[in-house]
Amino acid sequence: MAAKLIATKRGKVLLVRRCVDGLWMFPAGRRRPGEDDKECLRREIAEELPKLKLGRLVLWRKATTKNKYSSRRMSDALFIARKASGRLEIGDKKEQDKAVWRKPHRGRLTPTSRYIRDKLFT
Repeated sequence: MAAKLIATKRGKVLLVRRCVDGLWMFPAGRRRPGEDDKECLRREIAEELPKLKLGRLVLWRKATTKNKYSSRRMSDALFIARKASGRLEIGDKKEQDKAVWRKPHRGRLTPTSRYIRDKLFT
């Protein structure tokens, strides 16, 4: 199970760019043993975007479905942040190299992020 963050600000969404392929995605991480989904997401954000401050996280939905873009099974907890502030500084540059606030329909997204975008913003 993975936890993903959907944060919006002035009509834009928070996205990070993966180093491995240059694709953009919603910030996310995999759960460690003993963590719940929200703890996982808060830990991942603290590691990957240490200057970002999040307000209350609200579970939007648990997606356990087949992704129509990649044909892979999804098992994700999708959280919406009620507030997000602070600088978008990358903490661990081995996984991501950039974070931006961007319109949801701009840029090359990972298949999972396209699926989430299309469910939320269409």
